[in-house]
Amino acid sequence: MEKIWQPRSRLHIAKISRPLLALEDFYHFLFSDELNPPIRSQVHQDMTAPLSHYYIYTGHNSYLTGNQLSSDCSDVPIIKALQRGVRVIELDMWPNSTKDDIDILHGRTLTSPVSLIKCLKSIKEYAFCVSPYPVIITLEDHLTSDLQTKVAKMVTETFGDMLYYPDSESLEEFPSPEALKNRVILSTKPPKEYLEAKSFKEKDAEPHNGKEPNEEDAWGKEVPDLQTEIESADKQNENEHSVYKTEVEDFGDDDDDQKMRQNVAPEYKLLITIKAGKPKGRLSESLKVELDKVRRLSLSEQELAKVAASHGADIIRFTQKNLLRIYPKGTRFNSSNYNPYIGWMHGAQMVAFNMQGYGRSLWLMHGFYKANGGCGYVKKPDFLMGNGSHGEVFDPKANLPIKKTLKVKVYLGDGWRMDFSQTHFDAYSPPDFYTRVGIAGVPADCVMKKTKAIEDNWTPVWDEEFTFPLTVPEIALLRVEVHEYDMSEKDDFGGQTCLPVSELRPGIRAVPLFDRKGMQFKSVKLLMRFEFV
Repeated sequence: MEKIWQPRSRLHIAKISRPLLALEDFYHFLFSDELNPPIRSQVHQDMTAPLSHYYIYTGHNSYLTGNQLSSDCSDVPIIKALQRGVRVIELDMWPNSTKDDIDILHGRTLTSPVSLIKCLKSIKEYAFCVSPYPVIITLEDHLTSDLQTKVAKMVTETFGDMLYYPDSESLEEFPSPEALKNRVILSTKPPKEYLEAKSFKEKDAEPHNGKEPNEEDAWGKEVPDLQTEIESADKQNENEHSVYKTEVEDFGDDDDDQKMRQNVAPEYKLLITIKAGKPKGRLSESLKVELDKVRRLSLSEQELAKVAASHGADIIRFTQKNLLRIYPKGTRFNSSNYNPYIGWMHGAQMVAFNMQGYGRSLWLMHGFYKANGGCGYVKKPDFLMGNGSHGEVFDPKANLPIKKTLKVKVYLGDGWRMDFSQTHFDAYSPPDFYTRVGIAGVPADCVMKKTKAIEDNWTPVWDEEFTFPLTVPEIALLRVEVHEYDMSEKDDFGGQTCLPVSELRPGIRAVPLFDRKGMQFKSVKLLMRFEFV
């Protein structure tokens, strides 16, 4: 009771002799996302399994403030990502103009640099402002061996005891998020692989037969609604002239036999906890699981789409023990993103996104990592971690039975009149709001529905219910968008959110909405009811 009254007038409490709840107080309670939230807000999953058992909130080119070609490089987007709960920060390291220090920038573009030390200091300051679980720094390395030594010294001096690195050269199993609480770890390609990577890139492994899978292939034909929405948004900003981004982490020569000396930073190579690599030879060979060591493999979104079509089961088996990182294709120079579900459905832990980007794909990413208290680590479902009696694994394309049915009722919305100007939606009349409600998940579960538009009302009452049968509720997201109907132009945007289905609290709940960039509106909320049958 006290929490409900807290923001209300104290005079109101003084006038009554016993704790009564007035209609205004009850309305305040219902519409408070703090008192009546739609999802659980605490870490509740087991955090003692190896890192490979978790989806990890992962950024791509984390230092960029905007597009991939000409925007500034800064520590500000790194700070913003950490404040959102992102756990994997990517830094591209290059020699500075005088070759005696390290800059962070997107190489071979017009992006202006920021110093490595500034980025490291900001990571240290903000690493655990939202979550105590480990921050992973993925390094794309274009340095000479002397600068790599300088990086090792910078890293060890900046992070001190916060830095974790293994005693042995290779790990048989990754540590757990719980064991790595408040620690920072590095992931990059061991220096000795430089020439091998360069050689592989030149011959480009498996042929594409002149055609690479596009986003349409990745989304699958079963979900044209969501696929079309994201593709059309991206294509408004895409240019027909592609820009190739080299994703190989180049390395200078490294002396593997160099001895560590007292009072000298540990050798760069020994600081790498998660050893990374690109595919060598056939992708099926790269996905083989080794009994005595674990590693990280990186694939572009196109490579993933191709290998998922032919070796989907091998990807899932690989990710049961090893880490798989997916990164955006090089032509996304406007910092757009791709469908994360093709990675998630196959157990990929690090689906790397341009966090400074925009659009519905990023909304899905924001929503997915609201799970498990927003700590940046979400336990993968059991069906992705185990094998059947005949060694079979989960098949996202299989015709699966309905496991759970979600009923969603959209009662009403409020708050736009506080957060928007009176003429924002219509110059001469109140807005005509409607709500779109649907599911993002495996192709069989994806659907989008919408309410009727309520004309001329700042507080629309829809009172409509929708039913969603789900085959894989464990990784499904509830998508909610509000738009204002415009007869002559494109409908205006009125807010959005994505919520993990597995985290929904049954009952009538206040659902806060967010702007296009994922920032929560101060007042805009929906009143909704969730029910599982």
